[in-house]
Amino acid sequence: MSNRPVPHAKLAAEFLEDEPHRHFHDERLWDMRQKRDEQMHIMPEWQELREQASRLKEHTLAHLPQYLEQFEENARRNGIHVHWARDGAEHNRIVEKILKDHGHSSIIKSKSMITDECEMREYLEPKGVSVTETDLGERIQQLDNQLPSHVVVPAVQKLTTDVAKTFAKYYNTDPNIDDPHALAEAQRNAARPVLLSGDTGMTGGNFLVAETGSFVVCTNEGNADLSANLPNLHIATLGIERLVPRMADLGVFIRLLSRSALGSPITQYTTHFRRPKKGGEMHVILVDNGRSERLGMDDFWTSLKCIRCGACMNTCPVYRRSGGQSYGSVYSGPIGAIIDPTFNARKFSTLPFASTMNGSCTNVCPVKIDIHEQLYKWRRVLAERHEIPFVKREIMKIAGRLLAQPAMYRLAISGTEVALKTMPRFVLYNYLNPWGKHRELPHPVKETFHSWYKKNRLNRTKAQHEETQA
Repeated sequence: MSNRPVPHAKLAAEFLEDEPHRHFHDERLWDMRQKRDEQMHIMPEWQELREQASRLKEHTLAHLPQYLEQFEENARRNGIHVHWARDGAEHNRIVEKILKDHGHSSIIKSKSMITDECEMREYLEPKGVSVTETDLGERIQQLDNQLPSHVVVPAVQKLTTDVAKTFAKYYNTDPNIDDPHALAEAQRNAARPVLLSGDTGMTGGNFLVAETGSFVVCTNEGNADLSANLPNLHIATLGIERLVPRMADLGVFIRLLSRSALGSPITQYTTHFRRPKKGGEMHVILVDNGRSERLGMDDFWTSLKCIRCGACMNTCPVYRRSGGQSYGSVYSGPIGAIIDPTFNARKFSTLPFASTMNGSCTNVCPVKIDIHEQLYKWRRVLAERHEIPFVKREIMKIAGRLLAQPAMYRLAISGTEVALKTMPRFVLYNYLNPWGKHRELPHPVKETFHSWYKKNRLNRTKAQHEETQA
């Protein structure tokens, strides 16, 4: 994978030019945000639940080693094989070994962003292992060879016509189908034979419960239950931060998850896996992949509280209008912009700047992650590491010096007013002024507020102050 910074602004501009997709994307996500608000308003205890969820996550992360050991002990007691993966590469080798030990060469897989994070398909498929996504959105993205666009609705940027063309190519269906139900039926018909013949079932997971050694998978399509139960071998991959201490704690998160994500009271399927099915075998792979390192970051460790609901994405004006593909990562939107740089600060150096800093992401987060504050802190870190473009870096240096000297600043403002009136357009609108690509600079004003205040109010204010002192 390229280590060059993701050209988010360029990709976002391309998405903005596609009016049908941009409009649908924006409206669909805003609808989910509004439904989330409706659920919030009918629950008097909503803010209390958020506070409790935040505290539970912070407590768990503060005692993560102990709870991980407790989970492992209880899971092994339940008959589950527990594996530890330092990074994505080790995770993929573990999966490969499990398959080889059983002589398997196919995986039917439900939605799991961490396997995308580990690039598992890209690792296994050249080795002759077929990996079939059974989640509708993930399957669409897989067929189109694209990363998921959203943590909950992976193909949210796709129109019905896009899906119809993709299915026509791979499933030989009618490319002119415009009925979503008919398209879902086409996927169901294509998926069932694969589900029935798959060697190995694979799922992700939403929560690990240390007390019971179990894990929970929340879905709306039922494909995870089929993937887990039809084959005799079930592999589940989860990040180490997905822990909750007790079964009693789980209810707090279950009540918040779907309401925050889709505005629905609960997911259609909330499945608890505690032990292998009779005659079957179950493996849980606990993945670190930089999470321990992030836990030690004073400014960014609370991003590990994330329960992957996507509420911050649904409300973000930048994400809604730029699309998930513009982020160049498995995790997009505001949460992606603070998580992705922990994996590769250079590659994802542009993402923390894809924000208006309006704070709406923080306001809707069910576990109260200070997302917009972390975006600001990442900007500072990236500037200190010189991971921002040269032109932008130099402009900000000049601006910093200018703003630190009031007299120079006022002189510059006066000069700017003259420039706006007299300079040719090409001098003001060029590659050194990215702001001008999409905006007109303000019209020159006859008088600045500072000069008006100095002329009309300053002497009066001084006189009132002297009178008060007397």
